[in-house]
Amino acid sequence: MSTGLIIALIVIAAVVIIAAVMTLRARGPRRGPSLKRRFGPEYDRAVARHDGDAKAAERELTERVQRHGDLRERSLEPAQREQYEARWTAAQERFVDSPREAVSEADRLLAELAGARGFPDGGQYEEQLAALSVHHAHHVDGYRRVHRAAHLRAEDARDGGQGTEDMREAMVAARALFEELVKPARHDGGGHTHGRHEEGRHDGRDRAGLNGGRKAPARGGHMPWAINRRQAKES
Repeated sequence: MSTGLIIALIVIAAVVIIAAVMTLRARGPRRGPSLKRRFGPEYDRAVARHDGDAKAAERELTERVQRHGDLRERSLEPAQREQYEARWTAAQERFVDSPREAVSEADRLLAELAGARGFPDGGQYEEQLAALSVHHAHHVDGYRRVHRAAHLRAEDARDGGQGTEDMREAMVAARALFEELVKPARHDGGGHTHGRHEEGRHDGRDRAGLNGGRKAPARGGHMPWAINRRQAKES
């Protein structure tokens, strides 16, 4: 092999290596911001869980997207939607007298609802949570909080300082994910009008039931609810 050919091969190899390095560097800085935009608060939680190691957190989040990014949410029938909404309203009303039973029902309801929408079965909580974080990153922590409250033994809750107010806040946070899951899927033709109608009807019922039969003013078009803190009792 001539000296000129050897030099040419070395130059070609060097060019290939430099191009590969530049490509990796170009991709690297974009992945972090892209994941942060997609996952929002879940990105920060992942970084904290990895003791501040952003690269490890990004690897975990990237794996979640690879596993669940192609998941297509199934539609709910109108009758199913009404049943889920009625069960959630009943859980809210039960909170006044039995907060621990109410959060347990909310936890079960979210697991069933997520399964009905096509997410992993509720028996696989961690996998279901991971899938939900890919598609509902800004609301999934409410499910995490209500699940933790539902599975905390009463004595452990007292020792850890978790009281009725903590469970109430968990229920409120979980409501955001419930609303996301119970509304018509984006690909449902003509479903959004029905969803707004149903929301308005159930909104009035929820607010009336939690305010002694008096309708409270709606805020921002959502279905907020507030348990009377002096009435709520720990079960």
